[in-house]
Amino acid sequence: MSTQPCADFVLPIRVYWEDTDAGGVVFYANYLRFFERARTEWLRALGHDQQALREATGGMFVVSEARVRYLRPARLDDVIDVSVRLLASGRTSMAFAQQARRGAQLLCEAEIRIGWVQPDGAGELRPRRIPAEVLDALPAPALTTS
Repeated sequence: MSTQPCADFVLPIRVYWEDTDAGGVVFYANYLRFFERARTEWLRALGHDQQALREATGGMFVVSEARVRYLRPARLDDVIDVSVRLLASGRTSMAFAQQARRGAQLLCEAEIRIGWVQPDGAGELRPRRIPAEVLDALPAPALTTS
């Protein structure tokens, strides 16, 4: 992970009361929610709404791996910038670097892998190819994977 600012997309998010824990700081798991929200808005900015994709294809993105590093706390009413940078993309998955910053201060960073899945006849989610229209809209990643 890198402490340098990195972004293909940045989403400002205000910290609300429900985002904080008893100590008045952002509850650690909520950074994953912020990262998810930023990836969703990144995808929307590329022209793809996740609900519309699901309705059209029956598939969806799921997180398969997350590595998170917490550095400083965000607090109630802070506005943090949550960034998304595509590290790698392949036929069935994508990897991202994401950061939460308050101004120049890095608060939290993560490397997250998502995969495309579709239910089989028995209701189990199976890895499938990411729809071509999504792959065609992606910026050039740092790497290429399967």
